Amino acid sequence: MFRMPCQARKNWQQLANEFGFHFHTMYGEPYWDESAYYQFTLEQIENDLEDPTAELHQMCLAAVDKVVNDEKWLKLFCIPQAHWSLVKTSWENRDPSLYSRLDLVYNGKGPAKFLENNADTPTSLYESGFWQWLWLEQQVNAGVLPRNADQFNSLQEKLVHRLVEIGQHYGINQMHFACCKDTVEDRGTVQYLQDCATEAGIKNDFVFIEDVGIADTGVFTDLTDAPITDCFKLYPWEFMLREDFGEYLDDAQVNWIEPPWKSILSNKALLVLLWEMFPHHPNLLPAYFAQDARNKVTQGKWIKKPIFSREGANISSIEHGHESNLSPGPYGEEGFVVQALAPLPVFDGNHTLIGSWLVDDMPAGISVREDSSAITQDLSRYLPHVII
Repeated sequence: MFRMPCQARKNWQQLANEFGFHFHTMYGEPYWDESAYYQFTLEQIENDLEDPTAELHQMCLAAVDKVVNDEKWLKLFCIPQAHWSLVKTSWENRDPSLYSRLDLVYNGKGPAKFLENNADTPTSLYESGFWQWLWLEQQVNAGVLPRNADQFNSLQEKLVHRLVEIGQHYGINQMHFACCKDTVEDRGTVQYLQDCATEAGIKNDFVFIEDVGIADTGVFTDLTDAPITDCFKLYPWEFMLREDFGEYLDDAQVNWIEPPWKSILSNKALLVLLWEMFPHHPNLLPAYFAQDARNKVTQGKWIKKPIFSREGANISSIEHGHESNLSPGPYGEEGFVVQALAPLPVFDGNHTLIGSWLVDDMPAGISVREDSSAITQDLSRYLPHVII
């Protein structure tokens, strides 16, 4: 694995806008960066990333089964008691999941270390499934990359296939897609999934989360008062369960994608449970609830994370018992976990994070993000990758 400087395509920004990639630059800073790419060998992809991703995912599913059957863990995961039945029933019914992304620390030499599971609302999907593949094809055709250059990337075909399966499972005639207002990246991600749904033969509509209504019958509706019966929502379950409409979730009879049981996997308490269930697994890092770790963090280096958090917010470092805040944010009310520090590798002055994608329980590709700081946040740059 190494970082290789690369000639950018001419007028790629114009091409990006034509393809609907409107968030390639955010707040005047580049988000998509094709001035370089990351190169992997096939062995690195298959042995160090793909196989561990599949195994880690199965471990995570085993953790879900433990949580839904143990009130102690439901409380530790801060699942509101009023929704325990919703989450448990969703798991027992094996409500189908679409996708997730594991964040891994990897420097080209195994084993990769698992940082967290973005199982509920993972973004950078469009640029991973479509845009970096288009970059690869065009750079190969232009002679910038060799003819044998490849990518670990079956995301789009797997997404379409999985949406076909989900449509058949629920007998979907019309599906809604939803995200919050004023989020260009989220809207782009949802539009990409709408395009995948169209390719899967599923008619679909869009509604902003803020515009979801409740009919007198308790049915969720969109702005046209059409009932919402099947919905992909790019909105975290920890927010859904605490919304004003949360009290209606149990009876609204909506087939949600992602399903309620995903609220367990997107929770940082998962890191603690995995370490308890699979201690010293080569892809795991020691992790504990902050209130239980006071004696442990007096030695070594640790990272403190909120149980619920997004985009690298509210992160602290602890070194030999001394805590330093690394990033601000609005999270932490529900508590924190601590995880042993696995520093991101540095390539040409950039701290690099691997996102490993799954669709329908199957590894489906990777994304590479980098930042000048040691914390990957929403504006961290996205670089393409190749296998040679």
